[in-house]
Amino acid sequence: MKFALPLLALLAASQLACQAANVIEPAMVTIPAGEFMMGTDVAPAGDGKHNPLEAPVHKVQLKTFRLAKYTITVRQFREFVAATGYKMGNNCWKWTRPAADDPDGYLTMAPGNWKTAAYAPSDFHPVMCVSWDDAQAYAAWLSKHTGRHFRLPSEAEWEYAARAGTQTRYPSGDDPATLCQYANVRDETGNAAFTREYGVQWKPIACNDGAEFTTVVGSYRPNPWGLYDMIGNVGQWTAHCEHPDYQGAPTDGSAWTKACSSGMGPGEPMYITRGGSYANGPVALRPTTRAHGGQSNRSSLGEGFRLAEDGSGEDCGAKGCKVSPATQAFLRELAKAQEGEQQRRRNAAQKS
Repeated sequence: MKFALPLLALLAASQLACQAANVIEPAMVTIPAGEFMMGTDVAPAGDGKHNPLEAPVHKVQLKTFRLAKYTITVRQFREFVAATGYKMGNNCWKWTRPAADDPDGYLTMAPGNWKTAAYAPSDFHPVMCVSWDDAQAYAAWLSKHTGRHFRLPSEAEWEYAARAGTQTRYPSGDDPATLCQYANVRDETGNAAFTREYGVQWKPIACNDGAEFTTVVGSYRPNPWGLYDMIGNVGQWTAHCEHPDYQGAPTDGSAWTKACSSGMGPGEPMYITRGGSYANGPVALRPTTRAHGGQSNRSSLGEGFRLAEDGSGEDCGAKGCKVSPATQAFLRELAKAQEGEQQRRRNAAQKS
């Protein structure tokens, strides 16, 4: 009998651990080890000059790692906020109509957050209005409750996974019109919506995907390694802070977090986002393009995140990492949302 209480305590602790682990985990894809030439020395089409941020081209050797199949959704982030009471500000960048005296001023900071209806049309859209700090807090919470180590990917990991072994201008080929099959970009539908809502006149990519702004994650073809929305929909925070170029960058795929550029005031380093967004044209949608934001910057202009994880998942057992019931339910609902989005597009195409 003297072992009864410790045994009961052990069983209770085990039960609590199982309950704690029943959270929505990202569906992960194993990215094979390998090397690639990171960056580019080719001038973007129509730009006229090369962006020094993307050079010099350098060889990077990476170990096997895992990357989320989709960007983090509103539903997943909602679970985190509900569980932790995480507090965020109620302002983020948004699109606006340019004023007559400021024709280039189509961005403004305004009230709104990750759950504002205009930025979160459904639980299965990518979460926006989240800062680099917010993404880090989410990754830390998820790691604690799963016993795994989720993190933001390094820039090298992101670019390697986005290219997925391709050598063309875009993972889908050299013609930007091919992007509509794989990415939510500023195509004819999106451009018309921007003109209608904000009065801006931009040149669209010559294709039509049926999505005006952000859309349900996983609504396009995956890249050759099974990753969805690496290009377009929302840009993705990486663990890399900003530097003026790749001089001195790590060559082992690790994150570059020292000697960071600061553009948002003292103590506020800039961090790199990758992938472009639903609002971007051809130049910003190349897998080599580097964008940035301040550490606490929140935006509905098209910035979200996806998570990475060390290893291949084989350490979870012969059948891979066990999927929690909450994750299974989420993936079933996501599949329904994806089919619903495809049906909406088919109906819209028939009416046009």
